[in-house]
Amino acid sequence: MSETAADIGALTDFSKKRALWLRALNSLGRPFKSLVKLDDEILLAAARRATGLADFGPGDFRAPLEAFCSSLDAEARLSFAGRLLARREIFVLLCNRLQIEDTLKRNPEIGEQEVREPLFIVGLSRSGTSILHELLAQDRRHRTLLTWEARYPCPPPEQATFTSDARIKRAEFEVRLWPRMVPAYEAMHEMGAELPAECGDIMAAAFIADRLPALHQVPSYAAFAAGLDIRPAYVVHKKFLQILQWHTKGDRWLLKAPAHMNWLPTLFDVYPDARVVQTHRDPLQIMGSTVSLISAIVWMRAESLDSELVKLAFGPAYYEPQLYNVMRMRDGGELPAKQFHDVRFQDLMGDPFPTLAGVYETFGWDYTPEAEQRMRTYLANKPRGKFGKHFYSFHDLGLDLPTERARYTAYQERFGVESEVT
Repeated sequence: MSETAADIGALTDFSKKRALWLRALNSLGRPFKSLVKLDDEILLAAARRATGLADFGPGDFRAPLEAFCSSLDAEARLSFAGRLLARREIFVLLCNRLQIEDTLKRNPEIGEQEVREPLFIVGLSRSGTSILHELLAQDRRHRTLLTWEARYPCPPPEQATFTSDARIKRAEFEVRLWPRMVPAYEAMHEMGAELPAECGDIMAAAFIADRLPALHQVPSYAAFAAGLDIRPAYVVHKKFLQILQWHTKGDRWLLKAPAHMNWLPTLFDVYPDARVVQTHRDPLQIMGSTVSLISAIVWMRAESLDSELVKLAFGPAYYEPQLYNVMRMRDGGELPAKQFHDVRFQDLMGDPFPTLAGVYETFGWDYTPEAEQRMRTYLANKPRGKFGKHFYSFHDLGLDLPTERARYTAYQERFGVESEVT
């Protein structure tokens, strides 16, 4: 094995870092994997039976659902536990579609609600989007999408039971499985039912967007979905928000997903008065972290991993067009300049509170002492490395440093982004 291949393997191989109970379960369940069916028609029927409902809404999700299920069977190299997880996740998404359509039919006023000035945090993954999201969520005026309600939106949450809803415990058990399966994941990304969720968690109900390919090795599905119109995912996104805010409103929604950068024209078409904060960090520093993170997720579900496939999906071939397309649209006036604010990772980590105040100033919102104090308290209780250190390196990817640095020079100069990898 070459030195480069060995390095890539060191970054992406979590086979020995999976929990002992998971390895035992997969070993015992291996002969029974074929009994866990991932057929789209079987899963559609199961969701109908479980809910007693039949209307999934617009049928534009059917082709990507079928492609995803086929790709899972043919390409994802799923373990026994991986098949169980995939089946459960598809089933939940289908049940949500049924329940959302039923809720909107019975309460048509929900669909007439305005989603006013939602604030979207975008940027490359691992560029500070999560901590910025969590800090802004401390402002009580922000309505944050929480993990439990993104996973189980119906019936619509009620203000009186928002912190005691039975769905919280159910979601907590499910999302806390991830670090229990691969303990190293705990240091990469904190999981919890009452933590802010990414928009991908609700857009996945359209069976397009970025969530599903980030969990599984499904290249043919990813290629198929990339050629589809993203609008159905934003239609589903808005339905979720309208249902969730019905009885639990805030001044504005606070939302986050790195992948929104791929579809900003559609985002602004669906939410014309949206505000967008874009985070910026050295792309070379981000690559190793993202590849390591995605590899850990895939190892929760797969018998083996194609490290080159993961590197291709989340390396320069993905980041370069993403960053430069947004630059082109912003600088060319295709996107509303006054509705953007930029945050550099080094500023956020170095002195977060002037950086946070800048967000409010740009959009004309009141940055209150109460909000800042809550943010300070939250940050004091969550030091970096709280759950251990995440070890990764750009150099483990086997990429040429001068070539990759030159690739992003114009981006770094445009936004004043410091180089972290040397």
